[in-house]
Amino acid sequence: MSTIWLDRQTGEVGTPQPEQHSSTRQFAMVRGRLRALPSFFIVGPPRTGTTWLHDVLRSGTNLPAPTKETRFFDLHFDRGLAWYLDRFPLAVNGLPRGEVAPTYFASPFACERIARIAPEAKIVFIFRHPVERLISLYRLKRAYGLLGSSLEAALDRDPELMASSRYATHFARWQSLFPDGQLYAALYDDLSADPQLFLNRLADFVGFPRVHLRSDQLPRVAATAHLSEPRSYLATRIATAAAEWCKAQGLGQLVAEVRNSSLMKVLVGGGAPFSEIPPVIMQHILHTVLPEIDALEGMLDRDLSAWKSVRAH
Repeated sequence: MSTIWLDRQTGEVGTPQPEQHSSTRQFAMVRGRLRALPSFFIVGPPRTGTTWLHDVLRSGTNLPAPTKETRFFDLHFDRGLAWYLDRFPLAVNGLPRGEVAPTYFASPFACERIARIAPEAKIVFIFRHPVERLISLYRLKRAYGLLGSSLEAALDRDPELMASSRYATHFARWQSLFPDGQLYAALYDDLSADPQLFLNRLADFVGFPRVHLRSDQLPRVAATAHLSEPRSYLATRIATAAAEWCKAQGLGQLVAEVRNSSLMKVLVGGGAPFSEIPPVIMQHILHTVLPEIDALEGMLDRDLSAWKSVRAH
């Protein structure tokens, strides 16, 4: 059986020739085969429309399947590159390979590992009002049984909530490891205001064909309005932990089938509505991240004044 190669940009399969091993393509030798590495990563942070983007991009790019996030570069790196690349369907139709992975944004390990393994990859960031994003992430974690405390207590118990809001600090790390031409920073505000224009610009940067959004793909994204407290915190927490274990064991199809079934309505949400966040807590979060907002404003050359106040949640 002849060795195969996968073009990093197009995902095409063929027999390697010397001239095909140029600097414009990246490969990894896995089990005696040259396999394509991702040519782009959408690294979030979380609750910035990445789930919506993943759903929209599935038809025009080669993404991990059946689950959205592999958590390879931040959590499962010890499983090896073969395990990671096995999460991708074999691309034979010219689709660029990439991953939508919002947990990578604040992980120094993910940043450094991607820079080492896929140094030519394009990296996409989507920044959202940090207080609103943090509250959205907190409520998502509560709905999935990952947090059972008030937001005030969760800020002490879950470092990810505040760490993923340190936009300028983490963005600077990515800037130090990748050329500016490989980094694309956008705002969630732009996505909310004009999803089609946002997607067109993303497609042009990454290098995949533009996708025309249908009317049913235009609702608000990354909202937690449909979520609530879980019926049973313990049952939901156990189900969430089981799902993560299954995905790590390569049982993503089982997780996807459960997620798309009526069982999800029993396991996630179904309890009381989320309570409002006390204004004093929101002001505390804003005060903490305000230096990050000021720094990011200069780094992106964008007016972020709307982020320097908070509204009721």
